[in-house]
Amino acid sequence: MAIRARRKNRGTVFLVVLVILSVIAFVVFKSIPAFLKKNIYPKKYSEYVKQYSEEYDIDENFIYAVIKTESGFDPDARSSVGAVGLMQLMPIAFEEVSNNIDDNKGLKYSDMYNPEYNIMYGTWYLDYLYKQFGSYELTIAAYHAGMTQVRGWLYSGVLDENNLNLDNIPSEYSDTRHYINKVISAYKEYNRLYR
Repeated sequence: MAIRARRKNRGTVFLVVLVILSVIAFVVFKSIPAFLKKNIYPKKYSEYVKQYSEEYDIDENFIYAVIKTESGFDPDARSSVGAVGLMQLMPIAFEEVSNNIDDNKGLKYSDMYNPEYNIMYGTWYLDYLYKQFGSYELTIAAYHAGMTQVRGWLYSGVLDENNLNLDNIPSEYSDTRHYINKVISAYKEYNRLYR
């Protein structure tokens, strides 16, 4: 009985220490000066982000949030599922953009490692998704899980575009829910730092 009580006390102490450390980390992060936070939330490749943000009417800070979340600004990033470049474009997204964009460049999927082309195609695709779904949250959901999946959630009532509750995303897509929260959190931070 005494052993069980000691284990329970250790578990309680561990939980208390974990909560205290989490609170301290949160307070420290919130108190970091803006100029230091800008190192965490940089605006790299700004000439391309600005250009294609204006051309495709997508908020610059939203593009930066996607790039930060997707690749951490690494133009050579490649995911385990085959997404490449700064905005981690999948082959299917590349094909969609290639078939619809009027750039006369004749780009190949391998060109998506080029920061300018990746940002151009990624921003076009974000604009395309935004026009389909009408909110940044649903745009990001479609960017991550695919348009067909998000349309299915909306059609079946799993998600309500007028009263969006990300907790309703099915548990097998918890990574999509987490991804949306990461992008939106980064977007809010970019807005705080750069508006």
